[in-house]
Amino acid sequence: MDIRQLSYFIEVAKHQSFTKAAQALHVTQPTLSKMVKNLEQEMDVSLFDRSSRKVRLTDAGEVVFVQAQKIVNSLDDLSSSLYDVMNLNKGKIKIGLPPVISTLFFPTIIAAFQSRYPDVTVILVEDGAKKVEEKVADGEVDLGFVMLPVDSERFDVVPFVDQEIKLLVHEDHPLADRATRDLIDFRNDPFLLLSKEFTLNGRTVEFCRSEGFEPKIAYESSQWDFIVGMVEKNLGVTLMPKLICDRVQDGPFKTVSLTQTFPWRLGIIMAKNRYVPYVSREFITLVNQLPKV
Repeated sequence: MDIRQLSYFIEVAKHQSFTKAAQALHVTQPTLSKMVKNLEQEMDVSLFDRSSRKVRLTDAGEVVFVQAQKIVNSLDDLSSSLYDVMNLNKGKIKIGLPPVISTLFFPTIIAAFQSRYPDVTVILVEDGAKKVEEKVADGEVDLGFVMLPVDSERFDVVPFVDQEIKLLVHEDHPLADRATRDLIDFRNDPFLLLSKEFTLNGRTVEFCRSEGFEPKIAYESSQWDFIVGMVEKNLGVTLMPKLICDRVQDGPFKTVSLTQTFPWRLGIIMAKNRYVPYVSREFITLVNQLPKV
């Protein structure tokens, strides 16, 4: 049994005539009759009463007619749904990202994507980069925005942002008088960091150690604006990407470049060797078309 047999059977049942059904299907009547006969033989039932001018469905034919319509309609719905997905008339995408990234970039990205694909639902899952990596690996989200590098054996990566990490201090800090300093100059200051589930936390601690001191961590938070607010009250210093430092330049802050620093590289990650949905591929394409920072 195949879908064409069912379609031909349905057409004969609707027209109550092999001749009219053959004309509607643009096939010869012998071809149509053979197709229906093969279906009857496969099912071992008579589907039509052919004793009168108008062919009529048998009791078995009535049952098959109802189910055959459901099957053919379902296949049509499948084709339509696939068309919608392939042309992004509908669908959804689930994206994991840290709050820092969502605040800085996603209003622009989402506005551009929704403008192009208004019927696609975008679901954002905010979490630290480490947890985002696990959610991508486990299939809980389709894509993740994280700080690079990541394990190349687990993830495929599309680079997104490459910026310098700078030191953000209060303008009244005694070492804020110079544009560039060594990080070790601030070894006695309290450090304000993102929480441990954020990759930047570990990188900051590692960097301080590489510069010759153990940072005195005063506060940790999952919100970068809270950390910036603590700097505003002169309660400590923090390492932040240039983009965040630039956003707060109108406040009582001073951005200090470091003689030695480390990059803030972001990327879109996907689980290795896993099918990437069409909507995800289109999302990545759009992100790559946006101006780089």
